Amino acid sequence: MTLYTPPTADRPQPQQRCTNGTEPTSADAAGSVPRHGPLPGWDAETRFVGSLPFQVTHLDDVVDWVVNVAARNHLPINARFLNAWNVALAREDADYRRLLVQEGINFPDGTPVAWAMNSQRGPGRPAGRVRGPTVFSDVIRKGVPSGVRHYLLGGSPEVLEQLVRALSADYPGVRIVGRYSPPYAPVTSAYVRDCVDRIQPCRPDIVWVGLGTPKQDLVGADLAAALGLAVLNVGAAFDFAAGAVREAPPWVQKSGFEWLFRLAAEPRRLWRRYLIGNVQFLAAVVAERGNDRRLKRALEPERGE
Repeated sequence: MTLYTPPTADRPQPQQRCTNGTEPTSADAAGSVPRHGPLPGWDAETRFVGSLPFQVTHLDDVVDWVVNVAARNHLPINARFLNAWNVALAREDADYRRLLVQEGINFPDGTPVAWAMNSQRGPGRPAGRVRGPTVFSDVIRKGVPSGVRHYLLGGSPEVLEQLVRALSADYPGVRIVGRYSPPYAPVTSAYVRDCVDRIQPCRPDIVWVGLGTPKQDLVGADLAAALGLAVLNVGAAFDFAAGAVREAPPWVQKSGFEWLFRLAAEPRRLWRRYLIGNVQFLAAVVAERGNDRRLKRALEPERGE
């Protein structure tokens, strides 16, 4: 299946997507950008849940790192905020699992993921939930004084328009330098190239991707490499901040049952993710624990030696 591209005459050119006083310039191609290796200014323990590596940290630390290090230094990193559904999908799809293991950095968006991380006994501080939509709003707010430049990729044109209005009202001075609602189509090299061509002239510091799971993870990794920028996948953050979808109250978010709130709000769209995905997540965690115990027994010296 090929990506549908409207005729050139009908399609706005990339420069026309740049806003907030941005002057489109000829950006040099990012070329080959390393996707792996240590991250400047970042030092955190890693724990595995369902074979996926997660950072042991807290939301405020991530927000400060994004604003003060990743955005300022244009780090080519794809940051993902993963929940139980991501773990379940990775267990069933080897290619997706390989992507989440080998590229970018993972934070525990879902409370069950943070619980699973904290169930692993060992030294170090407990893991906190790093909720993507909260990171989005906090980085937007904290980035205003330093003039951080944001690009929004994903959502419908109507949602993006509402989102820009809401952010401008809630965070005066915010710099949204561009936005794009890509077509509903499979992720191909042409799809990614189209996004890159639209984003580059706008010269953002951070690209926010709200394309849903797992599409945003496939696109985000390629964008970070091609653009040489911090690309953060934040799922439903655009819908929440725009007011298009009702967000769970803070007490529900902290309870660990935000998934139930969202299921009640959108049962037809989310039933598989939460009813089947949660069972698959539990199975992945139990299987991992069993493997850990077997490995530990295998490494223990035999009694009497």
